[in-house]
Amino acid sequence: MSVLLDAIRKGEVRVGDGAMGTMLQDAGLTDGGAPELWNVEHADVIERILTEYADAGAQLLTTNTFGGSRPRLQMHALEDRVIELNRAAAEIGRRVADAREGVFVIGDIGPSGELLEPMGTLTPESAQELFAEQMRGLVEGGVDGFLIETMSDLAEVRAAIAAAKEVAPDLPVIATLSFDTNLHTMMGVSPAQAVVELTEMGADVVGANCGRGFEEMRTIAEQMTPARPEGSLLMMQSNAGLPELVGADFVYNGTPEGMADLAADLKGMGVNVVGSCCGSTPAHTAAIRSVMFA
Repeated sequence: MSVLLDAIRKGEVRVGDGAMGTMLQDAGLTDGGAPELWNVEHADVIERILTEYADAGAQLLTTNTFGGSRPRLQMHALEDRVIELNRAAAEIGRRVADAREGVFVIGDIGPSGELLEPMGTLTPESAQELFAEQMRGLVEGGVDGFLIETMSDLAEVRAAIAAAKEVAPDLPVIATLSFDTNLHTMMGVSPAQAVVELTEMGADVVGANCGRGFEEMRTIAEQMTPARPEGSLLMMQSNAGLPELVGADFVYNGTPEGMADLAADLKGMGVNVVGSCCGSTPAHTAAIRSVMFA
């Protein structure tokens, strides 16, 4: 068992970090820009954001690689830089984590953006190759595990988990799905189904991320926790509410206090790790930390 997975099982690691995308937008990332390019062109900004999360109490630092697979980078004509950009992201996280005790780096893997057969043309084998390429860069940079997140298609998750086992069989895998207002993923997967099937696929930690705010995440957790197989570990990362237009800007309406209340409820249900997603800040992380180790 890895050091990270052992720490989660023992309850020593309970707090994830928060949003990267909205933090980068606040730092000047423009619409249509490639966040992953900042790993080499603005590495200082990425390091500052991860440092702020770590100082707020995050024990899992997520690399800036959500769109780091070849198809996603191809949208920015960066498809030949998959290894470089993922490695750079992991190295930044490694610098921040290594300056602290009990902090780990997890390589972020988002959806490929391609539809798998029979809905699309991407084969499971090709999907596995895409994820494996990205993961090789993350491993070169020194990640402690992988976070496969915001997924909706179980077939795509299966390909990503298979890639992780191929590239780095000793590293733990966290897999989380994103659910819509009908409490199913875009591909029709329910929370109860997800926790069972993701565990059967070989994910070490399973759960949910993103969504539409605190109440929805509570409901998802209420459905996941009784369905969890024995020994299964859960991780939940809610958005900081929903974006509202304030003047010319969109502002997420979920406060750190609301995030703390959610974390308390999730902790009470037996969720092992709580982090946050879109719209969250280090203040939300600090609120989660205050609850998870209370």
